[in-house]
Amino acid sequence: MGQDKALLEYHGKPQIEYAYALLQKYCIKVYLSKRTDQKAYKDLDCINDKNEFSNHGPLSGILSAMQEYPGADWLILACDLPFVTDACLQTLLNHRDPAKIATAFISTQDSLPEPLCAIWEKHAFGPVLKLFNEGIHCPRKVLIKSYTHLLKQNEPHWLDNINTPEEYDELKKANILTKSDKTAF
Repeated sequence: MGQDKALLEYHGKPQIEYAYALLQKYCIKVYLSKRTDQKAYKDLDCINDKNEFSNHGPLSGILSAMQEYPGADWLILACDLPFVTDACLQTLLNHRDPAKIATAFISTQDSLPEPLCAIWEKHAFGPVLKLFNEGIHCPRKVLIKSYTHLLKQNEPHWLDNINTPEEYDELKKANILTKSDKTAF
């Protein structure tokens, strides 16, 4: 992308602020996950990646959060998913299966579980840590190898992300997200 995707504006504000506000509707507390070398964003609460998990992408953040607050279940939302809406999160929460390690959507792009718009249960820490120690550092692969509750997306574009400047410019020109935040398309 050439720039921090969390700072791109889709809903009239940086995506990081949109995602944070969206999660505040459903969570007692919201944290941003960040590497220790990253700056905090404004006054938003953060959890730094723990040294033992660092440099392994999103799984570093997931494990660090689970270790920091072992009694918490985690509604994880990547900051580069601009089409996630209240309806998306409500669907995830309504169909949650706490007996499994996670509840996640099946991506319409590749039919694989989407770990970065998912609920990771507190009892997942042990199994996820075991896989991490076995060299599996991709959260998607963790969900594939685990007892995961998978959901079909009601809207096929909920989990689409924008990965290039051209895709971002095209989306901004189409003005899709500012027309209605209730549905992406």
